[in-house]
Amino acid sequence: MNLVRFMNNRVPPNKRYQPTEYEHAANCATHALWIIPSLLGSSVLHFQSEDQWERLSAWVYGAGLSSLFIISTLFHTVSWKKSHLRSVEHCFHMCDRMVIYFFIAASYAPWLNLRELGPWACHMRWLVWVMASFGTTYVFFFHERYKLMELICYTVMGVFPALVILSMPEQSGLYELLAGGAFYCLGMVFFKSDGIVPFAHAIWHMFVATGAAIHYYAIWKYLYAQPSNQVQTSR
Repeated sequence: MNLVRFMNNRVPPNKRYQPTEYEHAANCATHALWIIPSLLGSSVLHFQSEDQWERLSAWVYGAGLSSLFIISTLFHTVSWKKSHLRSVEHCFHMCDRMVIYFFIAASYAPWLNLRELGPWACHMRWLVWVMASFGTTYVFFFHERYKLMELICYTVMGVFPALVILSMPEQSGLYELLAGGAFYCLGMVFFKSDGIVPFAHAIWHMFVATGAAIHYYAIWKYLYAQPSNQVQTSR
């Protein structure tokens, strides 16, 4: 099989990989497919909320989840069909990178807001947003300059708050959190495999969608579907 139609040659570290037409289409489709489910899922959490903290957490988490798929789809569409508009593409690419930090912080929000935390761990509720702010600022000033550093920043922000969650007195849902995190980590292999594996970025998208789906299920099942008197909170 001729792979030229499905994968371009790998590029040097200081240049951006240019997907083929098929890869562009796959990159768009693999996240566009999840926009409506993410919006519907966010609405479910909102309607199942019983107080202001649950509603706030549902709104923040839903905004992060939906924004991830919406911004990613918009960027890949612009990159595919409007790549000649360099400034527009660059802007969407920055937004695509920035929203990942917001998504990570939003994914932790329900756990940090609705579960009982220790006196030190409770600081993670605001610290995770400080980390997201630093991450977005880094993208604004150093976008695409130090790609390895970007990957390290995403990994640290994804893993560090989990150490707090693992110390929660109520442990239900942790297996799902670890499983979702494992999909994100495994997906990074494909995130860095453009030009080596055909449709590598689209495969990365599917790993992200699977990890997000597992985390959504855990949030719905253990924080919203159960009666409020069975959910440990520190509100």
